[in-house]
Order: sequence, then C-alpha cells, then structure tokens
Amino acid sequence: MRSARTLTAIAAAITGSLVLAACGGSAGGGGSNEQTENIALRMTIWTSNEDHLALFNSIADDYMADHPEIASITFDPLPFDDYTSTVTTQIAGGNAPDLAWVLENAAPDFVASGALMPLNDTLEATEGYDFDDISASAAELWTHDGELIGYPFSTSPFVTFVNDDLLAEAGLPSGAEMLADGSWTWEDVSAAGATVKAGTGRTGFVVRDFDYLNWDYLSTVWNGWGASPWNEDGTQCTFDSPEMTEAFEFLHDAAFTSSSMPGPGTSADFFAGEAAFTVTQISRANLLPEDGFAWDLLPLPAGPDGEYAVTGQGGVGVIAQGPNPQAAADFLAYFTNPESSEALAAYFPPPRESLLTVDVLSAANPLLTPEQIETVVIPGIANGQVRPSHTDAAQIAQQVRASLDDLWTPGADVAGVLGQTCGAIAPLLEK
Repeated sequence: MRSARTLTAIAAAITGSLVLAACGGSAGGGGSNEQTENIALRMTIWTSNEDHLALFNSIADDYMADHPEIASITFDPLPFDDYTSTVTTQIAGGNAPDLAWVLENAAPDFVASGALMPLNDTLEATEGYDFDDISASAAELWTHDGELIGYPFSTSPFVTFVNDDLLAEAGLPSGAEMLADGSWTWEDVSAAGATVKAGTGRTGFVVRDFDYLNWDYLSTVWNGWGASPWNEDGTQCTFDSPEMTEAFEFLHDAAFTSSSMPGPGTSADFFAGEAAFTVTQISRANLLPEDGFAWDLLPLPAGPDGEYAVTGQGGVGVIAQGPNPQAAADFLAYFTNPESSEALAAYFPPPRESLLTVDVLSAANPLLTPEQIETVVIPGIANGQVRPSHTDAAQIAQQVRASLDDLWTPGADVAGVLGQTCGAIAPLLEK
C-alpha cells in the first residue's frame, strides 16, 4: 500500500489540478468541452462479485437503451486495499474515471477537495427521482455547504451474529434469551465469551476485520461507551477521554485477561463455527453455511452509555475532472433512482427512507427473518452512526495504528497509550 506521505502528495496534486481547472472554467460538469455523443462512461468500483456486476450492467443496459448518446458504460473493479490511492492517482494523472465509489474514510477528503461534482441540480431536476426521499442522516457525510457531493448508495449496519449451538455447548442461554432477559450488554457478551473459551476451547467474540490493525472497526464497541476518537468538528483528539479509556480497558481485558476475544496473532472465523459471536455487517450473512450451526442476528450489545448503532457506508460520486461530468451525473441519477435503488438493495442497503421496509429488505436478504429485518436491520440503518472519518485519513490511520501497537501487550498502560495516540494525531487534526 502507498505511504501516507504519497497519498498526501496525491491529494495535493488533485487539489491543485482542480484549482487550475476551475480557473479555466471546465470543472464542475457540463463544460463546453464535454462530449455530446459516442460517450464512454467509466465507473471505478471495489467489487468484482459477478452478481454485483451483472446487476450494474443490467441497469446500465436499460439506461443506454433510452440514451443513444452513451456508447458504453464500464464498471472498473479495483483492488480494495489500494482502491482510494489508485483512484486518486488516476485523477492526478489525468486519467480520471467519470464516476467512482468512495469509501467512508476517504469521504471527507473527496467531499472537501472539490474532486466531486455537486449533485443537487441534476438529481432534483430528474423526473421521478424524489430527492427528498434520501435520508438526511445517511447523506450527512456526503454533504457540503448544503450540496450533496456523493450519493450514499450503501448504508450497511453492523450487527451481531450469534452461534446458538456453541452457546448451548457451553451451557449458556441463546442470544435471543440474553436479549430478552436484559443481559445483552458488552459485559454480558464478554462473560459468555470467556465461558465459551474455557468450556469449549473456541473463541468468544470477534470484531471482524479488526485484526489489531484496522482500529476504526472498534467504533462498533467504543460507541457503546459514548466514546469518539475526536470531537464533533474533528479538531481535537478525544482518544484520551475517560469514555474511550474505559472502552479500551474493556477490550484489553477481553484480549489478555478473560480471553473472551482473540489476542494479537490469533484469529477465529465465526462463519466456520469457531466463535460464539461476531460483529460485522449484514452483508456477511452470505458466509453462513447452509447446513451449519443454529445462528441468530441481534443488534450490537449495549454499552454503559446505552443502546447504539453503527453503520459502514459507501458513496458514489461524479469526478469533476472526468471526461464527461454532466453525462456521468445524468447516469448517476438513473443508477440511484427509486427503481434502481430497490434493485441495488439486494446487496447494498439503500439510503432511501421509502425503501427501508420489511418487504423490500426481506426480498433483498432472504436469509434473514422479517423480525430480524424489523428489529435489527432497519433501526441500524436509520439510527446508525457512520464509522469514524476525517480529512488526511491515511496519515491519521497510520499514526493511530502505530500508537495503538503499544496497547496490545499484557500489562499495557491503557490511559498512557491513548494519551500518546492523541499526541501523535493532534497536529493532523489541527490542520
């Protein structure tokens, strides 16, 4: 992966090119140099899933049937790990795509830099689009000065999958029974996980994709303590707050004292039956084995601050420096209209309030029961707080990861490490 210094240089190049383009009058869509026929659109994405691509191509084919000026629409899968750096390199190098998916942690840089074309005018002018149907909370990360800069095409809640067979083997109640009797808290889950580990040798709970590297996935835990890595406007570090300290003390105890979660260098795959609980997004339901264990889907466990929800999010935007920004914006309006959004809901939970229904989401997620959709998925989408994001995300992530390395050892000074983390990222937050 590229270093933070390289990503910062790329971001600076993007900003510089946008400033020059604005002076020349070609940025922002619909410039005089834009093609009007034989238009080839390219959209970068981070999935190569055949089912996803088939759906995208179907939507594109329907659009091109009524728009003869569009010669082709290509969906260009890029490797996930290098996705953002590859897109920014293409933009800075003059090979910008017309449209791009944007990861939530890169959203502030893309939204604030001018790299994406504002969408309000195009979407509001599109017949039948129903712009006001887009959830304000889902759109918050993608909005700047009242303009929607990126469409939040996927707002996927984090949930807890439970292996009820493994809990029963350890002599414990099921997940649903824990929830019903008021013992669905992080302390309860950790205690159950420790019992599973002691009684079966298998793992208690796993925060999937954390792996002691991707620290922002731990927001699915620390939000239960009312903690946050920085204040609301992102100018001050709050890793050293009492709430965050308590959350990390809980995680440290789970890893090194009670052994209710895997420690560094170890792993467990819930979907292979190796753990009692896992926190992940609902899209991972397709990993459940057809003839495996009895499982359930529950909300995130409550923390000392009460119940909460966390979502992951992906947006799609029109690259202002792309070859045909207005044509790309017009296609984006079709790709995200109510009908297309309902089709996309099969894989990507939509931000449209009218589609957050049991009927729509049950059809899109046949493995889940209507009750799970109604009590876990819909509230998670409607009320979830998006995982942490900030400008200069690459640099910040690198500094936080390096600082937190000192935390993942027995006997670590949790408060001291979190104070050092704030010292490392404070200059970046103040920019």
